[in-house]
Amino acid sequence: MEYVVWGGAVLSLLGLVGIIYSIVAVSRARKSGLSDEELRTRIGRVLPINLGALFVSTIGLMAVIVGIMLG
Repeated sequence: MEYVVWGGAVLSLLGLVGIIYSIVAVSRARKSGLSDEELRTRIGRVLPINLGALFVSTIGLMAVIVGIMLG
């Protein structure tokens, strides 16, 4: 079960990296002074990355919990 815990920790870290990337990308887009439509377009491109990162992070945390409970 140790592999499940470590695998889940790696997934959680990958998800965290994706979330941080999303935050930085949106922050840069807001500071760049784009028009409203361009800003919406740029944020719209980052949204799937953010949702995917949240999903990966959640799966990783669930794997850690399952590994701890079974181990």
